[in-house]
Amino acid sequence: MLAQLETEHPDDLRVVYRDFPLMSIHDKAGLASQAAAAASLQGKFWEMHEILYANQAEWSALSVEGFGQWLSARAADLEMDVTQFEADLGSGEIVAAAERAWEDGQQIGLPGTPFLLINGQIYSGPRDVASLDQIIRLIALGERQFTSCPPTVIDPAKQYLATLHTEKGDVVIQLYADKAPTTVNSFVFLAQEGWFDGVTFHRVLPGFVAQTGDPSGTGSGNPGYFFGNEIDPSLSFDRPGVVGMANSGADTNGSQFFITFAPAADLDGKYTIFGQVISGMDVLAQLTPRDPQMGVALPPGDELVSVTIEEK
Repeated sequence: MLAQLETEHPDDLRVVYRDFPLMSIHDKAGLASQAAAAASLQGKFWEMHEILYANQAEWSALSVEGFGQWLSARAADLEMDVTQFEADLGSGEIVAAAERAWEDGQQIGLPGTPFLLINGQIYSGPRDVASLDQIIRLIALGERQFTSCPPTVIDPAKQYLATLHTEKGDVVIQLYADKAPTTVNSFVFLAQEGWFDGVTFHRVLPGFVAQTGDPSGTGSGNPGYFFGNEIDPSLSFDRPGVVGMANSGADTNGSQFFITFAPAADLDGKYTIFGQVISGMDVLAQLTPRDPQMGVALPPGDELVSVTIEEK
């Protein structure tokens, strides 16, 4: 699992492993720890580590002697020098290191294994790949977030067009700078800063909406600031192509926005409307359906390559 996450996030994740062999309740815990340490001397720590975890049900039923023989066989499978491995496995230095790992863990109060720290904070949530992937993405997003609301970059008296350059084609939006100036100002600012470049359409529900604007791709990311709703009674979600701000409650607008595929009157009064698609609904219809709330494996989302702004 951790190896998969490292592969997928080579620039954002560094795994630091620490042994805590539970010697008081597992008769082979110390020997397992010693095996990984002995393998590390031949550059095979993680390979032995993975074998131990993947086959725990097999070796946990063995005697200590039988486990030692099993470890030698696995060392051979890994094309290690088995004689050297066996010597290292029982060396005083490696045995002492395993015992010290157990004692140190008790001393600092480790409750058991697995025990996970993320950036120095105890993590007790789900440990599946999808959950940890989301955490990594959100932490990485923090490096890009802003520390304050954006400066004024638009003139509400002027007209603005936004072109969403997607991998399926372009979508052109007429922005309502006069009706939702704070929202349009934030959108234009983020577009100019490249916030939307390479972002995924993380939620696409045919017949309802297509949603994007979160560089983490998780549906939980924001630009580091929030701003209030701008509800204009003259606007409603009464047609396809209405552009609205996604939020998690009133006045929690950030960078995520959605575009309707059909009328959605139940959204009226809850979400800021700040634009209307004037061309490209056929492009939006080609987006890959994705529903993150279903709790199933999702297909890759389509990319919003960039957003360009035209002022008139």
